[in-house]
Amino acid sequence: MPVGPTVISIDAFPLATQSDAWSQALGSAGLASRRPDGGAATGEVGLLRSPDGTLLMRLRSSPQEISGSGSEGGPLVVAFHVQGRGAVRRGKPVRDVAEGDVCVIDRAQPFTYEMREDFELLLLEIPRERVLMRLGRGQIQLPKVLGATVAAAAARPVMRTLALHFEQVNVADLTSAQMAVTELVVGALLAEARLKDEGATQTQAAHFRRVTSAIELRLMSSDLSMAVIAAQEVLSQRYIQKLFEMQETTFSDYVRQRRLDRARLDLADPRHGADGVAEIAFRWGFRDPAHFSRAFSAAFGVSPRAFRAATPVEPRNLLRRGRPLERSVPHNVVTVPATHEKRVAELRARAGASVCHGDNERRIAIGKDSLHWGYLSRSIPPVMRIDSGAEVVIETLTQHAYDDYDRMIKGDPAAESVFAWTRDGKTIDRRGAGPMNASILGRGAGEGFGVHIFTGPVFVNGAEPGDVLEVQILDIAPRPSSNPAFEGRCFASNVSAWWGYQYSDLLGDPKPREVITIYEVEPEGEFARALYSYRWTPQIDPFGVRHDTMDYPGVPVDHASIEKRRGVMANIRVPLRPHFGCMAVAPREAELVDSIPPGYFGGNFDNWRAGKGSTLYLPVAVPGALFSVGDGHLAQGDGEINGTALEASLTGRFRLIVHKRGQTDKSYLAGLNAPLLETKDEFVLHGFSYPNYLRDLGRNAQSEVYKKSSLSKALRSAFRSTRKFLMDAWRLDEDEALSLISVGVDFGVTQVADGNWGVHAVIRKKMFDGGEAAD
Repeated sequence: MPVGPTVISIDAFPLATQSDAWSQALGSAGLASRRPDGGAATGEVGLLRSPDGTLLMRLRSSPQEISGSGSEGGPLVVAFHVQGRGAVRRGKPVRDVAEGDVCVIDRAQPFTYEMREDFELLLLEIPRERVLMRLGRGQIQLPKVLGATVAAAAARPVMRTLALHFEQVNVADLTSAQMAVTELVVGALLAEARLKDEGATQTQAAHFRRVTSAIELRLMSSDLSMAVIAAQEVLSQRYIQKLFEMQETTFSDYVRQRRLDRARLDLADPRHGADGVAEIAFRWGFRDPAHFSRAFSAAFGVSPRAFRAATPVEPRNLLRRGRPLERSVPHNVVTVPATHEKRVAELRARAGASVCHGDNERRIAIGKDSLHWGYLSRSIPPVMRIDSGAEVVIETLTQHAYDDYDRMIKGDPAAESVFAWTRDGKTIDRRGAGPMNASILGRGAGEGFGVHIFTGPVFVNGAEPGDVLEVQILDIAPRPSSNPAFEGRCFASNVSAWWGYQYSDLLGDPKPREVITIYEVEPEGEFARALYSYRWTPQIDPFGVRHDTMDYPGVPVDHASIEKRRGVMANIRVPLRPHFGCMAVAPREAELVDSIPPGYFGGNFDNWRAGKGSTLYLPVAVPGALFSVGDGHLAQGDGEINGTALEASLTGRFRLIVHKRGQTDKSYLAGLNAPLLETKDEFVLHGFSYPNYLRDLGRNAQSEVYKKSSLSKALRSAFRSTRKFLMDAWRLDEDEALSLISVGVDFGVTQVADGNWGVHAVIRKKMFDGGEAAD
């Protein structure tokens, strides 16, 4: 059975042993680490060794120096920088490195990596003698960042693929990858050595990059020729040919291979599924289909038609939240007009003041300047600044209010302003972390890559990265309707949505379908009853975009286009559990972060236990913490199975307290790296499929997290957090913690609706004498 890599999560270790665990993990590969601030490194180490001793290693961590002392006869190492900037040095020579760079290191010599920011690094050992016998000893000075050669360009996607699928790589894959990368590295180093031997200069290398860039721009052009490129770049044809000869190819061979590469991509792309093979060949400069087929078969070992037939095609109607890897505008979506910078003056005037200071109350009211819709960001200007220990009242709006405009928006000037949308513009244009021009899916500004309406952020004076923010939830109250027809009554919406767990597992027709159910809170305020439901029908927003599903937040629902089903769930009352589904500090890893997947920063973790009287602890990632809150729920069951809870606009009263790193009297906060919820009787720890998906999944994290989440990963995360918590806070050894976890801790599914699936662990305080953590 193929053997996969061992992945060691340093964050899962008790705080006191994290530094040792990191050092031991690196030491197993002959590496050492030093952090500039002297603190402990967090992150993970992945290791895979083949039977002959070849090592593949993935490092994900925070800024630090990683060094190797040198070992006579040691292997060469190919390092691929998946994420993060830094430098590599051996003595005085220093080479800057950034995302996408491939660097070759000689382990026989001491070296140091200086990683200046959060990083992911993939290291692959290749046989020293196999490389040097072909290069000639002493010919190449290492470490070396591979330059602009064809072989180097080919090595990068191989290394990126290994990084992307690291956890699925087995020893057979490793053996094959080592052989391929070795040949590519040899080719790249030989090409660079040849340039040096033949008197090539940096100017020649720059000319080669210019020529290949010019070719890329003209690949589809019928007039692409060496003469055209020479005239454009003001170079002689003879000189250009010499540049290609230095790379052991010719101008025509290079152009043919690049065109074949592009044709191959089109054949695999479902967007070109209706295009014939001959049409694709013609697009990329092949006038004779038979010649194209022969060239394609020679290059890739399979005919174009066989290649297309073997390419798995994702169903075109498959819906998935989050940012897709490839940009495309579906043909059935009307193109959104350019972003409306001009806001309607009347809507602005109605927004009103968003921050109020009473005699003894700080309040953030609803308004266009106090909200951010569908995203978190470290760069949002704070709405309010407070000192640690201060109380603040924060009003929130549910993004589902337009499911019933009359009951949940009408008559409320602030809500009307926030949701206002005419063909001339909308008060809050950006809704999500996507592009403002909706160039990916055409849904609208922000693309709905994130849906929750957040109020904030609040800057808490003194909060710094490494600290913990304590959020005491002192009170929660629903926002009553202001419509005279329903004045004082409270309403909420539940959506059986396309992103829910049930969507592909429906029994009745039509399939698929989305169903909205509107609830009303009973006068006593302890239960809610369903009023009516309706199926979502395609809605045309004021900009003319058709929404076949609830794919964009705040789309006005034309109730004349729906059929209301009344009397649903008769004789059923839903007990209320008011809480906020989203409470977050700003993450540090990205500028705009989709509000849907939760993570170490909190966000959309959707635990109904986060109600009045509970306390949430969040690790601070940016100065001031930048606390935001939204996604009010009147009720929710564990799992949030159909996609949403009982969505409602709520107002909360909070006390925000900063616990400085190493100075808190709550020992269980030391080394906190995930949301921790405390109630009167319980501690609730949260695990996610990827606790820090923004770091762990690389530059496409906000797409990949939706594809790769699983309950097994979330359970593993929750288990590790619980083990660490018990070992840190109650000084249990590992065996004691494992026993207690099995006999006294309840694990449950928090949600399977939010991209980064969640599992929580409930630890009852009464199990411990006095209920207090150990000092």
